[in-house]
Amino acid sequence: MPEQHLLPRHIGLIMDGNGRWAKKRGLPRKAGHKAGAKTFKKIVRYCNQIGVPYLTVYAFSTENWSRPQEEVDGIIRLLRDFLADASNYRDENIRTRFVGDISVFDSDIQRKIAECEEVSASHTGLTLNIAINYGGRDEILCAARRLAAEAAVGKRLPETITAEDFSEQLYTAGEPDVDLIIRPSGEQRLSNFLLWQAAYAEYIFLDTLWPDFDEACMDRVLEEYASRNRRFGGV
Repeated sequence: MPEQHLLPRHIGLIMDGNGRWAKKRGLPRKAGHKAGAKTFKKIVRYCNQIGVPYLTVYAFSTENWSRPQEEVDGIIRLLRDFLADASNYRDENIRTRFVGDISVFDSDIQRKIAECEEVSASHTGLTLNIAINYGGRDEILCAARRLAAEAAVGKRLPETITAEDFSEQLYTAGEPDVDLIIRPSGEQRLSNFLLWQAAYAEYIFLDTLWPDFDEACMDRVLEEYASRNRRFGGV
């Protein structure tokens, strides 16, 4: 693991490969998601332990609703399990937030999400953003609509709107942009994840399937990140 000052401030993590992990073992896809949920908890704890300030994980996209209903139901059950178990992590000082349109979920899930966020709001360790029913294009579109509505009633002048103003309309308002995007599973694309926030992020793609991702994998990724020369468009 690199020294503290070389760690990314904000990591975006696309948790991909659960289905293929299960298929390789002759298991149903929901078994892969269950294994992936265990890896999620392990990696979140590790990021908190080593001092990563912000972690955003891609748990469920706006496009994932098109998957087989049995698989979707299994993912929702895992979400409910996480929310039911969230109180067991209070001593870890992790602040938990949910980013995405949660209005589509049942009222009990929305209530548990609100409770989870409220209980952890004062925690000062890792800020964990869980992206559910999230899509980067939808996030940008909603932000643009809010700014347009303010301009339409004279609260803003369109020509004065800055990138910072736009960032403040996103789910991640108040947080630094993403420094590093990690995607296990062999796929090499963003899949509509943090499109605005990752403008100058470093990208690291791994062949490892998400349920097999562990602390050693994270250390290797962080070492690779620390070795890169980030110029942000400069020389």
